Amino acid sequence: MNYFKFYNKEDVLSVTRIRRFETKLGERIQVIKHADQLNDALSQSSAKYILLGIPEDIGVKANGGIGGTDSAWVAFLHAFLNIQSNDFLEGGEILLLGHFDFSSIEKIIQQNAHNEEERIDAYRHAVNTIDDAVEQMIHIITQNNKIPIVIGGGHNNSYPCIKGAAKGYYKAGLIPIAQINAINLDAHADFRPMEGRHSGNGFSYAEADGYLKKYCVVGIHENYLPQNVWMDIVNNPFVDCITFEDIFVHEKRTFLQAVAHATDFTDDTFCGIEIDIDCIENALSSAQSPVGIAPIHARQFVNFAAADTKAAYLHISEGAVQLADGRVDGGTGKLISYLVSDFVKGRMIN
Repeated sequence: MNYFKFYNKEDVLSVTRIRRFETKLGERIQVIKHADQLNDALSQSSAKYILLGIPEDIGVKANGGIGGTDSAWVAFLHAFLNIQSNDFLEGGEILLLGHFDFSSIEKIIQQNAHNEEERIDAYRHAVNTIDDAVEQMIHIITQNNKIPIVIGGGHNNSYPCIKGAAKGYYKAGLIPIAQINAINLDAHADFRPMEGRHSGNGFSYAEADGYLKKYCVVGIHENYLPQNVWMDIVNNPFVDCITFEDIFVHEKRTFLQAVAHATDFTDDTFCGIEIDIDCIENALSSAQSPVGIAPIHARQFVNFAAADTKAAYLHISEGAVQLADGRVDGGTGKLISYLVSDFVKGRMIN
């Protein structure tokens, strides 16, 4: 697989803190045994969830954002692999596949782009390469009826997650056409015009290309909703949103009622579960905000959505441990770790 590093058990145990009288998730989690026979290895694995990372910030930079979303993956692993293995989450149901490494593309852009306009164009071109690589991997995972859990990178990766899952579940004979739905917990719609691929238009491209059927955004901020995007949402019966203000300022409905509306709107087929870390108040991301939902709301969302949808995948994007402008938050990895464990536990209820 292009740009992908597969993990072995030694890789996993190297970041697992073994402790007497305890068992950590890193000791129970599965790894791939034969990467050169990926399809067969996945089909034969007893794991239901396939965990992989996309530590890149190319899509964010292509959108004019602040780099740093490539920093969350390793911090997440250090937190997640050291969760206690117990009756609440044993770990054997998860296979840790590895991560994508697009650093060679980043290096080429830095060496050859001479001004901001050239860099933006180069980053947007590079996102197409990322799309192809990620889509191929998600396709292989889902055609084996496994659920991808995708961590890190910009929200540009929503597009290959949707496209790859739609193709994979279709090939597996689980859906009649290569098309799925998506719910997005996000301060932004990421439904911007198709001006070249970046982190702000993954869902636009997925819908235009026919892979995204229904789309619902929960918690979108009215202050950061462009009028043209708002009109696209209003005029499209297959796209819906519930604003942060309607939930928490005007109190037209509770947060869980908003999530229930989203799961009901998208209940007719497989549904991708998307979380953008910038929706969480003060969480470190390219679009960090002092206004947002609490971490407990994010946990409730992913747990509820996992239990109340036919989940196609989980994608957590835009989180960072360190941004290019120097801001640092070491807790981001642990926050994402909670969300992943909540997703798996929520699926146990389903």
